[in-house]
Amino acid sequence: MAYSKRCIVTGAAGFIGSALARLLLKETDATVLVVDKLTYAGVPESLKEVGLDPATLASSNPRLAFLKADICDAAAMDRAFAEFRPDTIFHLAAESHVDRSIDGPGEFIRTNVTGTATLLQAARTYWQGLDDAAKAAFRFQHISTDEVYGTLGATGFFTEKTPYSPHSPYSASKAASDHLVRAWHDTYGLPTLITNCSNNYGPYHFPEKLIPLIILNCLDGKPLPVYGKGANVRDWLYVDDHARALLLVNEKGVPGETYNVGGHNERTNLDVVKTVCAILDELRPRGGTDGGSGAGTDGGSGAPAPRPRYEDLIQFVADRPGHDLRYAIDPSKLMNELGWQPRENFETGIRKTVEWYLANDWWWKPIHEKRYAGQRLGKA
Repeated sequence: MAYSKRCIVTGAAGFIGSALARLLLKETDATVLVVDKLTYAGVPESLKEVGLDPATLASSNPRLAFLKADICDAAAMDRAFAEFRPDTIFHLAAESHVDRSIDGPGEFIRTNVTGTATLLQAARTYWQGLDDAAKAAFRFQHISTDEVYGTLGATGFFTEKTPYSPHSPYSASKAASDHLVRAWHDTYGLPTLITNCSNNYGPYHFPEKLIPLIILNCLDGKPLPVYGKGANVRDWLYVDDHARALLLVNEKGVPGETYNVGGHNERTNLDVVKTVCAILDELRPRGGTDGGSGAGTDGGSGAPAPRPRYEDLIQFVADRPGHDLRYAIDPSKLMNELGWQPRENFETGIRKTVEWYLANDWWWKPIHEKRYAGQRLGKA
């Protein structure tokens, strides 16, 4: 792809950020500076396939560099802009887990609000020193969430005009950061872009989130926790489709505009869990391929007993405080104005995701053993 910009990608050791960095390095000619603090959810192994040494953070790829730094560190951000001299910044660094925001909102305010303001100031200072052509070409692209819009009833969709109504500390902090980005565009003329996406899933997803949590709990034979009755609805977006949307917005989006990114793949949480269970029943049955401890005979008839299913592990638990009922994105603006189309639907994407976790325990086992083993968060 004829895209050769110099890109700062904040949070690129995380889930969506690493997907974007891999896309830029594998399918374009871009040069990428990763800026990441490496919090608990920062996994440099997610960039191993594009040349990063996770142990040293050195890169064998001449188009990739890694800066371990906090986006709240103004001096470090000023140096990053001055030394790397980017054409664009993709800002994905954020605390992103709703349950963790319930337990500890302060870190979400610090990173998502103060950190975004710090980056905007660093970008503005750098941008103001560029010549006119470079100023016009520069972009500050802020990646946000549909959760800023609040909740929907049984019908309707979020559009770019939907009023903000966040209900968790996480979504409130992202709403604040969105407003800051718009203010820096309207007040200072900084060429900004905002995208608000629906729920992402796919490879390299930190296992505190629903889909990887369910996959790994299945493999461990642990209960599969489902909030309430599992009726909450999310619009699921395969992460590589999201990364391609971000690149398209960066190339063709109009400064000052917002673009919603969604896959039109609405599923209840219970449906998602049952789908994962069904795929695992097929690909890695409980008890092993020869029956294992899950087989045996049915009473005295001598007939084989039914193999236990992963769905039998589902356990309904007390709902999350302030749990939004339904999210659904209308991506018409992105599709009609910029020509984006997702490559995956939920059926194809979820199968790819399960297959990836089955084939890549080198990535998730150390996380599962040392950082997060599936315990419940956000009980308030």
